Amino acid sequence: MSVSYRQPGVVLTDRRFTVPLDHRDPSGETIELYAREAVASDKAHQDLPWLVYLQGGPGFGANRFIGRPAWLGRALKEFRVLLLDQRGTGASTPANRQTLPLRGGPAEQADYLTHFRADAIVRDCEAIRPQVTGGAPWTVLGQSFGGFCTVAYLSLAPEGLSTALITGGLPSLDAHADDIYRAAYPRIERKVAAHYARYPQDVDRARRIADHLLTHDVVLPSGYRLTVEAFQSLGILLGGSEGSHRLHFLLEDAFVRTPGGHELSDDFQEQAQGLLSYAGHPLYALVHEAIYGQDARPTDWSAERVRAEFPRFDAAKALAGDEPLMFTGESVHPWMFDCDPALRPLRETAGLLAARTDWTPLYDRARLAANEVPAAAAVYHDDMYVDTAHALTTARAIRGLRTWVTDEFEHDGVRAGGPRVLDRLLALARDEA
Repeated sequence: MSVSYRQPGVVLTDRRFTVPLDHRDPSGETIELYAREAVASDKAHQDLPWLVYLQGGPGFGANRFIGRPAWLGRALKEFRVLLLDQRGTGASTPANRQTLPLRGGPAEQADYLTHFRADAIVRDCEAIRPQVTGGAPWTVLGQSFGGFCTVAYLSLAPEGLSTALITGGLPSLDAHADDIYRAAYPRIERKVAAHYARYPQDVDRARRIADHLLTHDVVLPSGYRLTVEAFQSLGILLGGSEGSHRLHFLLEDAFVRTPGGHELSDDFQEQAQGLLSYAGHPLYALVHEAIYGQDARPTDWSAERVRAEFPRFDAAKALAGDEPLMFTGESVHPWMFDCDPALRPLRETAGLLAARTDWTPLYDRARLAANEVPAAAAVYHDDMYVDTAHALTTARAIRGLRTWVTDEFEHDGVRAGGPRVLDRLLALARDEA
């Protein structure tokens, strides 16, 4: 039963759906999907076209907006919006350390999680679309990993789409995870260099924190073990529009003087654990590399293996000399499953997924080359999370896709510049720009 309620300027309705766990076996096990419908208060009784929003990730539920901020306000001018918690996230039969043991042991958990990639999310959308729109095609807005899902949508079920909009999420169609990370580490290095150029005082601050972590066993209040590698992974902030500034403020007062000497402050530790913990989005860690699996090659902890090819990211070597500490970001490593209490029980499950060799293709080049769905994509110049060269190669492979390449925004442009970004993409897709 649907429940509706109001926030300023918007009417919201909770929607729940039942879909097959494995869409190849529609009579088999089912899971529940949750989505929040949003419509402008003054249009609540109008017959409007639908827009379904696919969140970035993998592993994050849809935004819990209050009112009509960011891109949502622009979308509500002409659409009813469905904010979908993709399977396993938010309120959609969540998959985490508490629920996955219901499946059995690590092998059963890993088998279950093979059903949580872009192809299954597309099939979910198609399963619920008739119930939402009455069968009419809808517009999809895919942010980051949601854009990966959108390209899969154009490959698997283009008949379900009236328009496809992508922000910071054009995937490589055939790159192995190793190729993804070989392209990623130089981008991350450029972002770190830009951060230190903006805040040169952070070079010494980061080195001091890293040195402390190399010589002390620091356990955060949540039980998270803060190693130097974990500290380096805070560089994930550098892919966002405000990320460099947020990292700077985190570093500037990291230490306090105590009777036992200088220690990392409670405030620093509290902020760090909020940024590092996967408790709210464990699927990000579990299936992050699996979203690139498309053949018989295992991903095999790709980010960790490829990192060894870039020695500047070795903290101990940097501190032994006079090199600045390199932050990392947008990568998952096996040590995270030792450090994070939200991931520790899932360490073996993650290892089995990393070793898997039966991944199936997610994208159909022939269908993309014959695409007839109006489509537009925002490509952020030197995006830290999604390689620009890979994105533009894919853009050329999708017939009719129009791109807006910009350095005005970082990866979170749909949040930072929401109405303007959505306006531009709609105009491009409608051939009005």
